[in-house]
Amino acid sequence: AAGLARLAAAGAQAVRVYRQTDAWVLDEAQRLGLKVVMGLWLEHPRHGFSYDDEQAVQAQERAILEFVRHHRGHPALLAWGIGNEIETAVENPLPLWREVDRLAAAIKRIDPVHPTLMVVADTGMDAFRSLADCCPNVDLLGINVYAGAVFDLPRRLRDAGIGKPVVITELGPLGQWQAGRKPWGAPVEPTSSEKARFFTEALGYLARQPQIRGVFPFLWGAKQEQTETWHGLLLADGSGTAMSDALASFWGRPVERPAPVVRGIGIAADAFAPGAEISAGIDAVNADGTALETEWKILAEATDLRKGGDHESPPARIATRILHADAASVRLLAPAEPGAYRLFITARDRHGKAATANLPFLVR
Repeated sequence: AAGLARLAAAGAQAVRVYRQTDAWVLDEAQRLGLKVVMGLWLEHPRHGFSYDDEQAVQAQERAILEFVRHHRGHPALLAWGIGNEIETAVENPLPLWREVDRLAAAIKRIDPVHPTLMVVADTGMDAFRSLADCCPNVDLLGINVYAGAVFDLPRRLRDAGIGKPVVITELGPLGQWQAGRKPWGAPVEPTSSEKARFFTEALGYLARQPQIRGVFPFLWGAKQEQTETWHGLLLADGSGTAMSDALASFWGRPVERPAPVVRGIGIAADAFAPGAEISAGIDAVNADGTALETEWKILAEATDLRKGGDHESPPARIATRILHADAASVRLLAPAEPGAYRLFITARDRHGKAATANLPFLVR
């Protein structure tokens, strides 16, 4: 609830939630003057759900339609978001999308007032061509788009023959599946300042595209996915970042005290011997010139990696001896155990704003 209040204060007009258990958001959003794209969760084949099991499909549909009946009159309701990337890891998504369309028709019979929206991943032109005419009962096509793919999305929609209005249901900077990798496979995460620049450019670009009817930056909060900072617009303790500043500015609420800016990061090497001395640094500045406080910590590289945003267990924090640390640099001892690690760097100002970066390294 506190996060929603901050979202409204930042100038947002709408929020997207994913599943029926998020229905509490409707009342809170109404209080705050926000509208809600209410998610209707559809089970995924990759989690073992079979859309050939007629009984299971009917039970899922009954529960969804009962939910729609119960909430269709809520004043904060903006649209129904049917499913989220249910096609993930499925060779032929068309039968699933036709099921979504059938469900959309059933929802429209119960609630003809609120538009239906289906949500798919941005998986390429073949998928887009299949979407062009598969789903006449879906009013809005929701697409989850990351990094530079956003800037040629309008052209790709045209080329695929998709004419219906589109909502960017997740907008994010470079994802871990797209990022450059270290030789041992660790993806390189952009800094908070790099992510903020992406949001500023992408939101400005999308605002000029007539087919794009709305954008939901991903995600307002924090989430373990590859790292603890990759996709969150805020930190786990609620700290604001350059990304949340970029959104507020775009939404017409420029911030008085911007988050610290990361101008560069570095580590002495990619690989270290067990227990060897590691030196690393960050070039970060505060807008008002005041001093920053920097936290340095080592985490094991994440191994519980999932598809499609599924829940991941966070990796262990590694106790290490710090020889010297200040706002700009650190000298510490490498972990004793060989393996893949990351040095996480969080630079904070005195007002609670934070900048984030991390550096993957190897012990061998």
